[in-house]
Amino acid sequence: METGKVDVLLGLQWGDEGKGKIVDVLTPRYDVVARFQGGPNAGHTLEFEGQKYVLRSIPSGIFQGGKVNIIGNGVVLAPDLFMSEAKDLAASGHPLAERLYISKKAHLIMPTHRILDKANEAAKGKEMVGTTGKGIGPTYTDKTSRHGLRVGDILENFDEKYAKHKARHLNMLKALGWTDFEGFEETEKVWMEGVEYMKQFRFVDSEHEINNTLRKDKSILCEGAQGTMLDVDFGSYPFVTSSNTISAGACTGLGIGPNKIGNVFGIMKAYCTRVGSGPFPTELFDETGTLLRDLGHEYGAVTGRERRCGWIDLVQLRYSIMVNGVTELIMMKSDVLDTFKTIKACVAYELPNGETTTELPYDITDVKPVYKELKGWQTDMTQFTSEAQFPAEFKEYVKFLEDFLETRISVISIGPDRAQTIIR
Repeated sequence: METGKVDVLLGLQWGDEGKGKIVDVLTPRYDVVARFQGGPNAGHTLEFEGQKYVLRSIPSGIFQGGKVNIIGNGVVLAPDLFMSEAKDLAASGHPLAERLYISKKAHLIMPTHRILDKANEAAKGKEMVGTTGKGIGPTYTDKTSRHGLRVGDILENFDEKYAKHKARHLNMLKALGWTDFEGFEETEKVWMEGVEYMKQFRFVDSEHEINNTLRKDKSILCEGAQGTMLDVDFGSYPFVTSSNTISAGACTGLGIGPNKIGNVFGIMKAYCTRVGSGPFPTELFDETGTLLRDLGHEYGAVTGRERRCGWIDLVQLRYSIMVNGVTELIMMKSDVLDTFKTIKACVAYELPNGETTTELPYDITDVKPVYKELKGWQTDMTQFTSEAQFPAEFKEYVKFLEDFLETRISVISIGPDRAQTIIR
């Protein structure tokens, strides 16, 4: 029996590595693109033919005609946000109904989940995680505590099921002393419209859909959201998301056996960023950090929040490569470093007790980065079309990273456009 292959593409840092662009670049090689976790808190920005698109829940393969795109069971979906995203895409001439399948087992983000998100964050005070307030955490909490409302529930007695879940949430909010329900009725009205809108799409048992696709010897690209350091198990807990963002999440988020996974493409920036609270060892608080943010346009695709910026952290990256089983690296935003005279890379951590380590410790809150300095290339690379044009210093930077990380860098991005991509 012939079987196809499943490749996984995911972020190796704290999210925002530029996954959307790369899915779009890689999609032509695959028959199906599937999202396996996360919700509309993460935006993938794609730019091509002079247009800019931000995808929140819909897989980034949607722009390549004739490909099937699947929203997997590991995803949490907000019908109202999904509707506005889908309508925007349809208006720009990308027909969705025949291309997009939604897993019946995906959980729904209810309007009350968003209020719970805000109430829970407010209750934490200084311990705030810095969530996007989109209701992701409370939805995954309901899923884990077996109280979830799923896409498949839309097909039968939905109003009754919805009312039951809503009543439970309102009791929880009452216990938290929460009284701010401003705009809730309008949100709920649009949310219900979103549920109706969703009915034009194919609700599928995505695990069967995917495994049947593999039996036909077709190939699938699994797309992760956020980044490895936001994984609920392996990230900088508790400042993490509520799902498994690592490659194992593709197995549980789509129903794929681990023996079906082929390549794992790990995406990293040539430097590092983080949004929200939590430890970030290489964060820069000086003009270099500001310069990285300005040159890299480091503002959230969905939230517009300023991202925290710092030098590349190779201790953290080596850890991410290990837990994901990364086979190939893809380096984004190399052009952002074009003007720097000196570039730094963190090669070890100094622990609070004075020892140094190259392994990511249990707690990275008080570690100090140990840097290696490399000579900058001070060359505008944004117009380059081949690897041969790279300056010697940049080639050395790439070789240094490959040697340290023991993994090949197969793609280098030198700008936001689809065309600004060098396949090595």
